[in-house]
Amino acid sequence: MKIKFPVAACIAAAALVLPAGPAAAGSSDEPTPRTRAEGLAAPLSLAVDAEESILVTQNFAGLLSRVNDDRTTTTLYQAKEGWDVGGVEMRHGTTYFVESVGAGVGIPENLQGNLKSIDDDGDVRTIADLANYERKHNPDGDQHYGFGDDVSDECLKDWPEFPPARYEGTVDSHPYGVAIRSGKAYVADAGANAILEVDLESGHISTLAVLPPRRTVIPESAARPEAEGGLGVPACVAGEKYAFEPVPTDVEVGPDGWLYVTSLPGGPESPELGARGAIFKVNRWTGETKLWVDDILTPTGLAIADNGDIYVASLFGGNILKFSCWGDHRSEFVTVNQPAAVEFQDGHLYATVDALSGAPAGPGAPPPAGPFAGKVVRIHVD
Repeated sequence: MKIKFPVAACIAAAALVLPAGPAAAGSSDEPTPRTRAEGLAAPLSLAVDAEESILVTQNFAGLLSRVNDDRTTTTLYQAKEGWDVGGVEMRHGTTYFVESVGAGVGIPENLQGNLKSIDDDGDVRTIADLANYERKHNPDGDQHYGFGDDVSDECLKDWPEFPPARYEGTVDSHPYGVAIRSGKAYVADAGANAILEVDLESGHISTLAVLPPRRTVIPESAARPEAEGGLGVPACVAGEKYAFEPVPTDVEVGPDGWLYVTSLPGGPESPELGARGAIFKVNRWTGETKLWVDDILTPTGLAIADNGDIYVASLFGGNILKFSCWGDHRSEFVTVNQPAAVEFQDGHLYATVDALSGAPAGPGAPPPAGPFAGKVVRIHVD
Protein backbone atom coordinates (compact mmCIF):
# COMPACT_ATOMS: atom_id res chain seq x y z
CA MET A 1 0.00 0.00 0.00
CA LYS A 2 1.30 3.45 -0.89
CA ILE A 3 1.40 5.54 2.27
CA LYS A 4 2.97 8.82 1.18
CA PHE A 5 0.94 11.72 -0.17
CA PRO A 6 2.70 12.93 -3.34
CA VAL A 7 1.91 16.44 -4.48
CA ALA A 8 -0.67 15.19 -6.97
CA ALA A 9 -2.43 13.23 -4.22
CA CYS A 10 -2.37 16.20 -1.84
CA ILE A 11 -3.88 18.41 -4.51
CA ALA A 12 -6.47 15.78 -5.33
CA ALA A 13 -7.36 15.37 -1.65
CA ALA A 14 -7.84 19.11 -1.29
CA ALA A 15 -9.89 19.27 -4.47
CA LEU A 16 -12.33 16.67 -3.18
CA VAL A 17 -13.44 18.91 -0.35
CA LEU A 18 -12.41 22.34 -1.58
CA PRO A 19 -13.25 22.31 -5.28
CA ALA A 20 -11.62 25.05 -7.23
CA GLY A 21 -13.93 27.33 -9.14
CA PRO A 22 -13.58 30.69 -10.81
CA ALA A 23 -11.81 33.18 -8.61
CA ALA A 24 -13.98 35.86 -7.11
CA ALA A 25 -13.57 39.29 -8.60
CA GLY A 26 -10.90 41.30 -6.87
CA SER A 27 -11.09 44.91 -5.81
CA SER A 28 -10.82 47.62 -8.46
CA ASP A 29 -7.38 48.65 -7.24
CA GLU A 30 -5.89 45.17 -7.64
CA PRO A 31 -3.04 44.87 -10.17
CA THR A 32 -4.00 43.46 -13.56
CA PRO A 33 -2.37 40.18 -14.70
CA ARG A 34 -1.05 40.25 -18.27
CA THR A 35 -0.96 36.93 -20.12
CA ARG A 36 2.47 35.80 -21.36
CA ALA A 37 1.60 32.21 -22.35
CA GLU A 38 -1.54 30.12 -22.51
CA GLY A 39 -2.84 26.65 -23.39
CA LEU A 40 -0.61 24.94 -20.80
CA ALA A 41 -1.20 21.58 -19.10
CA ALA A 42 -0.54 21.67 -15.33
CA PRO A 43 2.04 24.49 -15.30
CA LEU A 44 3.19 24.00 -11.73
CA SER A 45 6.75 25.41 -11.82
CA LEU A 46 8.22 28.59 -13.25
CA ALA A 47 11.57 30.36 -13.65
CA VAL A 48 12.43 33.88 -14.82
CA ASP A 49 15.97 35.20 -15.29
CA ALA A 50 17.36 38.74 -15.25
CA GLU A 51 16.60 39.16 -18.98
CA GLU A 52 13.02 38.15 -18.20
CA SER A 53 13.29 34.93 -20.16
CA ILE A 54 10.55 32.63 -18.89
CA LEU A 55 10.64 28.87 -18.49
CA VAL A 56 7.62 26.86 -17.37
CA THR A 57 7.08 23.20 -16.60
CA GLN A 58 3.98 21.34 -17.68
CA ASN A 59 4.51 18.89 -14.88
CA PHE A 60 2.12 16.05 -15.56
CA ALA A 61 2.83 16.14 -19.31
CA GLY A 62 6.56 15.88 -18.59
CA LEU A 63 7.49 19.06 -20.48
CA LEU A 64 9.94 21.87 -19.83
CA SER A 65 9.08 24.80 -22.10
CA ARG A 66 10.33 28.26 -23.02
CA VAL A 67 7.74 31.05 -23.31
CA ASN A 68 7.75 32.89 -26.65
CA ASP A 69 6.70 36.48 -27.34
CA ASP A 70 3.54 35.32 -29.15
CA ARG A 71 2.17 33.51 -26.04
CA THR A 72 3.19 30.10 -27.36
CA THR A 73 5.89 27.83 -25.92
CA THR A 74 8.82 25.89 -27.31
CA THR A 75 9.74 22.54 -25.75
CA LEU A 76 13.26 22.42 -24.30
CA TYR A 77 12.98 18.99 -22.74
CA GLN A 78 10.45 16.16 -22.79
CA ALA A 79 10.63 13.41 -20.19
CA LYS A 80 9.82 9.77 -20.78
CA GLU A 81 6.16 8.86 -20.90
CA GLY A 82 4.67 8.81 -17.40
CA TRP A 83 7.40 10.97 -15.87
CA ASP A 84 6.82 14.27 -14.08
CA VAL A 85 8.96 17.38 -14.71
CA GLY A 86 9.20 20.25 -12.21
CA GLY A 87 11.31 22.56 -10.12
CA VAL A 88 12.97 24.66 -12.83
CA GLU A 89 15.65 27.26 -12.04
CA MET A 90 18.07 29.27 -14.24
CA ARG A 91 21.59 30.32 -13.27
CA HIS A 92 24.37 31.77 -15.49
CA GLY A 93 23.02 30.31 -18.73
CA THR A 94 22.29 26.88 -17.30
CA THR A 95 18.80 25.56 -16.58
CA TYR A 96 18.26 23.15 -13.69
CA PHE A 97 15.17 21.00 -13.20
CA VAL A 98 13.96 17.77 -11.65
CA GLU A 99 12.11 14.80 -13.11
CA SER A 100 10.62 11.73 -11.45
CA VAL A 101 8.25 8.82 -11.67
CA GLY A 102 6.59 7.43 -8.55
CA ALA A 103 6.90 4.05 -6.91
CA GLY A 104 3.56 2.82 -8.23
CA VAL A 105 1.92 0.61 -5.64
CA GLY A 106 4.74 1.16 -3.19
CA ILE A 107 7.58 -0.81 -4.80
CA PRO A 108 10.77 1.13 -4.00
CA GLU A 109 12.62 -0.42 -6.94
CA ASN A 110 10.25 1.35 -9.33
CA LEU A 111 11.02 4.78 -7.92
CA GLN A 112 13.06 7.00 -10.25
CA GLY A 113 14.05 10.66 -10.11
CA ASN A 114 16.90 12.95 -11.09
CA LEU A 115 18.27 16.46 -10.86
CA LYS A 116 19.28 17.53 -14.39
CA SER A 117 20.68 20.54 -16.22
CA ILE A 118 20.58 21.94 -19.76
CA ASP A 119 23.34 24.23 -21.02
CA ASP A 120 23.21 26.91 -23.72
CA ASP A 121 23.92 24.31 -26.40
CA GLY A 122 20.96 22.20 -25.32
CA ASP A 123 23.11 19.44 -23.83
CA VAL A 124 21.36 17.63 -20.97
CA ARG A 125 23.34 16.38 -17.97
CA THR A 126 22.14 14.17 -15.13
CA ILE A 127 23.61 15.66 -11.96
CA ALA A 128 22.20 13.41 -9.23
CA ASP A 129 20.02 10.34 -8.79
CA LEU A 130 17.52 11.47 -6.17
CA ALA A 131 15.49 8.26 -6.13
CA ASN A 132 18.54 6.12 -5.40
CA TYR A 133 19.40 8.42 -2.49
CA GLU A 134 15.88 7.99 -1.12
CA ARG A 135 16.12 4.20 -1.34
CA LYS A 136 19.43 4.20 0.53
CA HIS A 137 18.71 6.84 3.18
CA ASN A 138 14.94 7.48 3.45
CA PRO A 139 15.44 10.81 5.29
CA ASP A 140 12.10 10.74 7.15
CA GLY A 141 12.30 7.02 7.96
CA ASP A 142 12.57 7.74 11.70
CA GLN A 143 9.67 10.19 11.65
CA HIS A 144 6.32 9.09 13.12
CA TYR A 145 3.07 9.98 11.39
CA GLY A 146 -0.52 9.44 12.45
CA PHE A 147 -1.69 9.05 16.04
CA GLY A 148 0.55 8.53 19.03
CA ASP A 149 0.57 5.54 21.35
CA ASP A 150 -1.86 7.34 23.65
CA VAL A 151 -4.65 6.49 21.19
CA SER A 152 -5.65 2.84 21.65
CA ASP A 153 -5.78 0.22 18.92
CA GLU A 154 -9.39 -0.42 19.94
CA CYS A 155 -10.27 3.20 19.18
CA LEU A 156 -8.55 3.01 15.79
CA LYS A 157 -10.08 -0.24 14.56
CA ASP A 158 -12.65 1.74 12.54
CA TRP A 159 -10.17 4.34 11.27
CA PRO A 160 -10.15 4.54 7.43
CA GLU A 161 -7.53 2.54 5.56
CA PHE A 162 -5.93 5.66 4.12
CA PRO A 163 -4.13 7.50 5.49
CA PRO A 164 -3.00 4.87 8.00
CA ALA A 165 -3.72 5.39 11.67
CA ARG A 166 0.00 5.43 12.46
CA TYR A 167 3.14 4.70 10.48
CA GLU A 168 6.78 5.62 9.97
CA GLY A 169 8.12 7.50 6.94
CA THR A 170 8.42 5.16 3.97
CA VAL A 171 10.57 5.14 0.85
CA ASP A 172 9.15 7.67 -1.58
CA SER A 173 10.51 10.60 -3.56
CA HIS A 174 8.82 13.34 -5.57
CA PRO A 175 11.30 16.18 -6.20
CA TYR A 176 9.19 19.26 -6.81
CA GLY A 177 11.07 22.53 -6.19
CA VAL A 178 14.68 23.64 -6.78
CA ALA A 179 16.77 26.62 -5.64
CA ILE A 180 20.39 27.22 -6.72
CA ARG A 181 22.99 29.06 -4.68
CA SER A 182 26.82 28.94 -4.42
CA GLY A 183 27.33 25.72 -6.36
CA LYS A 184 24.56 23.89 -4.51
CA ALA A 185 21.07 22.84 -5.49
CA TYR A 186 18.43 22.72 -2.77
CA VAL A 187 15.66 20.32 -3.70
CA ALA A 188 12.24 20.33 -2.04
CA ASP A 189 11.29 16.66 -2.19
CA ALA A 190 7.56 16.30 -1.57
CA GLY A 191 7.78 12.51 -1.23
CA ALA A 192 10.81 12.42 1.05
CA ASN A 193 9.41 15.29 3.18
CA ALA A 194 12.93 16.71 3.11
CA ILE A 195 15.17 19.42 1.71
CA LEU A 196 18.11 17.81 -0.06
CA GLU A 197 21.42 19.54 -0.79
CA VAL A 198 23.18 18.57 -4.03
CA ASP A 199 26.71 19.59 -5.03
CA LEU A 200 26.36 20.68 -8.67
CA GLU A 201 29.87 19.55 -9.62
CA SER A 202 30.15 16.19 -7.92
CA GLY A 203 26.46 15.29 -7.70
CA HIS A 204 26.88 14.43 -4.03
CA ILE A 205 23.55 14.44 -2.16
CA SER A 206 22.96 15.03 1.53
CA THR A 207 19.90 15.65 3.67
CA LEU A 208 19.87 19.26 4.82
CA ALA A 209 16.59 19.08 6.74
CA VAL A 210 13.53 16.90 7.28
CA LEU A 211 10.44 19.01 7.83
CA PRO A 212 8.54 18.22 11.03
CA PRO A 213 5.13 16.47 10.97
CA ARG A 214 2.10 18.73 10.81
CA ARG A 215 0.04 17.83 13.88
CA THR A 216 -3.68 18.57 13.72
CA VAL A 217 -6.37 18.13 16.37
CA ILE A 218 -9.24 16.03 15.01
CA PRO A 219 -12.51 17.88 15.78
CA GLU A 220 -15.74 16.20 16.87
CA SER A 221 -17.39 17.21 13.60
CA ALA A 222 -14.96 15.00 11.66
CA ALA A 223 -16.88 11.94 12.92
CA ARG A 224 -19.86 12.84 10.74
CA PRO A 225 -20.24 10.76 7.55
CA GLU A 226 -18.59 12.20 4.47
CA ALA A 227 -22.03 12.66 2.91
CA GLU A 228 -22.82 15.06 5.75
CA GLY A 229 -19.61 17.05 5.43
CA GLY A 230 -17.50 15.09 7.91
CA LEU A 231 -14.56 12.75 7.39
CA GLY A 232 -16.18 9.53 8.58
CA VAL A 233 -13.61 8.89 11.32
CA PRO A 234 -14.43 7.18 14.63
CA ALA A 235 -15.77 9.51 17.33
CA CYS A 236 -13.16 8.36 19.84
CA VAL A 237 -10.38 10.28 18.01
CA ALA A 238 -12.04 13.66 18.62
CA GLY A 239 -9.59 15.93 20.41
CA GLU A 240 -6.59 13.72 19.53
CA LYS A 241 -3.70 14.89 17.36
CA TYR A 242 -2.89 13.29 14.02
CA ALA A 243 0.61 13.95 12.64
CA PHE A 244 0.28 14.57 8.90
CA GLU A 245 3.24 14.61 6.52
CA PRO A 246 4.70 18.08 5.77
CA VAL A 247 5.08 17.70 1.93
CA PRO A 248 7.50 20.49 0.87
CA THR A 249 6.72 22.04 -2.52
CA ASP A 250 8.70 25.18 -3.41
CA VAL A 251 12.01 26.46 -2.07
CA GLU A 252 13.72 29.84 -2.44
CA VAL A 253 16.78 31.50 -0.91
CA GLY A 254 15.86 34.58 1.11
CA PRO A 255 17.90 37.78 1.53
CA ASP A 256 18.95 36.49 4.95
CA GLY A 257 20.50 33.41 3.32
CA TRP A 258 17.92 31.03 4.78
CA LEU A 259 15.73 28.81 2.64
CA TYR A 260 12.01 29.53 2.60
CA VAL A 261 9.92 26.43 1.93
CA THR A 262 6.20 26.07 1.23
CA SER A 263 4.56 22.99 2.73
CA LEU A 264 1.28 21.29 1.87
CA PRO A 265 -0.44 19.29 4.61
CA GLY A 266 -0.32 15.56 3.88
CA GLY A 267 -4.07 15.20 3.70
CA PRO A 268 -7.30 17.04 2.97
CA GLU A 269 -7.64 20.73 3.72
CA SER A 270 -11.30 20.21 4.48
CA PRO A 271 -13.64 22.62 6.27
CA GLU A 272 -13.30 20.22 9.21
CA LEU A 273 -9.52 20.49 9.42
CA GLY A 274 -9.02 23.97 7.99
CA ALA A 275 -6.19 25.57 6.03
CA ARG A 276 -3.05 23.81 7.22
CA GLY A 277 -0.36 24.78 4.73
CA ALA A 278 2.75 26.56 5.98
CA ILE A 279 6.06 28.23 5.20
CA PHE A 280 9.20 26.96 6.93
CA LYS A 281 12.61 28.59 7.21
CA VAL A 282 15.63 26.31 6.89
CA ASN A 283 19.19 27.36 7.73
CA ARG A 284 21.38 26.47 4.71
CA TRP A 285 24.44 25.91 6.88
CA THR A 286 23.04 23.97 9.85
CA GLY A 287 19.69 22.56 8.71
CA GLU A 288 17.89 24.27 11.58
CA THR A 289 14.19 24.44 10.70
CA LYS A 290 11.62 26.94 11.96
CA LEU A 291 7.92 27.35 11.27
CA TRP A 292 7.64 30.86 9.77
CA VAL A 293 3.90 31.23 9.05
CA ASP A 294 1.02 28.76 8.84
CA ASP A 295 -2.74 28.58 8.22
CA ILE A 296 -2.28 28.96 4.44
CA LEU A 297 -4.63 27.19 2.05
CA THR A 298 -2.77 24.91 -0.41
CA PRO A 299 0.53 26.85 -0.77
CA THR A 300 2.35 25.50 -3.84
CA GLY A 301 4.67 28.28 -5.00
CA LEU A 302 6.76 30.98 -3.33
CA ALA A 303 8.63 34.07 -4.57
CA ILE A 304 10.76 36.59 -2.69
CA ALA A 305 10.92 40.25 -3.74
CA ASP A 306 14.05 42.37 -3.53
CA ASN A 307 12.82 43.96 -0.28
CA GLY A 308 12.24 40.56 1.34
CA ASP A 309 8.45 40.46 0.96
CA ILE A 310 7.18 36.98 0.15
CA TYR A 311 4.45 36.06 -2.32
CA VAL A 312 2.71 32.69 -2.05
CA ALA A 313 0.37 30.99 -4.52
CA SER A 314 -2.68 29.61 -2.69
CA LEU A 315 -3.83 27.07 -5.25
CA PHE A 316 -7.33 26.49 -3.92
CA GLY A 317 -7.57 29.79 -2.10
CA GLY A 318 -7.95 31.50 -5.48
CA ASN A 319 -5.36 34.16 -4.71
CA ILE A 320 -1.72 35.09 -4.31
CA LEU A 321 -0.87 36.17 -0.78
CA LYS A 322 1.74 38.72 0.27
CA PHE A 323 3.69 38.41 3.52
CA SER A 324 5.91 41.11 4.97
CA CYS A 325 9.58 40.24 5.22
CA TRP A 326 9.12 39.62 8.96
CA GLY A 327 6.11 37.38 8.47
CA ASP A 328 4.05 39.54 10.82
CA HIS A 329 1.57 40.78 8.22
CA ARG A 330 -0.29 39.03 5.42
CA SER A 331 -2.58 40.40 2.76
CA GLU A 332 -4.15 39.35 -0.51
CA PHE A 333 -1.99 40.62 -3.37
CA VAL A 334 -4.26 39.59 -6.24
CA THR A 335 -7.27 37.35 -6.90
CA VAL A 336 -6.58 34.72 -9.58
CA ASN A 337 -7.86 31.25 -10.34
CA GLN A 338 -5.73 28.25 -9.36
CA PRO A 339 -2.33 29.95 -8.99
CA ALA A 340 0.46 27.37 -8.70
CA ALA A 341 3.89 28.92 -9.25
CA VAL A 342 5.22 32.44 -8.60
CA GLU A 343 8.53 34.15 -9.38
CA PHE A 344 9.71 37.71 -8.77
CA GLN A 345 11.89 39.58 -11.27
CA ASP A 346 12.60 43.28 -11.85
CA GLY A 347 9.49 44.71 -10.20
CA HIS A 348 7.10 42.11 -11.59
CA LEU A 349 5.53 38.98 -10.23
CA TYR A 350 5.19 36.13 -12.69
CA ALA A 351 2.68 33.40 -11.94
CA THR A 352 1.02 30.35 -13.43
CA VAL A 353 -2.78 30.44 -13.13
CA ASP A 354 -5.68 28.16 -14.10
CA ALA A 355 -3.02 25.59 -13.38
CA LEU A 356 -5.28 22.54 -13.16
CA SER A 357 -7.96 23.65 -15.64
CA GLY A 358 -8.15 21.03 -18.37
CA ALA A 359 -4.99 19.36 -17.06
CA PRO A 360 -4.35 15.61 -16.76
CA ALA A 361 -5.26 14.10 -13.37
CA GLY A 362 -1.62 13.40 -12.53
CA PRO A 363 1.76 12.28 -13.91
CA GLY A 364 1.28 9.75 -16.70
CA ALA A 365 -2.50 10.22 -16.83
CA PRO A 366 -4.03 10.45 -20.31
CA PRO A 367 -4.80 14.00 -21.42
CA PRO A 368 -8.41 15.14 -21.19
CA ALA A 369 -10.52 15.72 -24.27
CA GLY A 370 -10.86 19.46 -23.69
CA PRO A 371 -8.24 22.16 -24.37
CA PHE A 372 -5.58 23.00 -21.79
CA ALA A 373 -6.23 26.28 -20.01
CA GLY A 374 -3.14 26.96 -17.91
CA LYS A 375 -1.44 30.35 -18.32
CA VAL A 376 1.66 32.29 -17.39
CA VAL A 377 0.89 35.87 -16.37
CA ARG A 378 2.96 38.91 -15.37
CA ILE A 379 1.77 41.31 -12.65
CA HIS A 380 3.33 44.68 -11.86
CA VAL A 381 4.35 45.12 -8.21
CA ASP A 382 4.25 48.66 -6.84
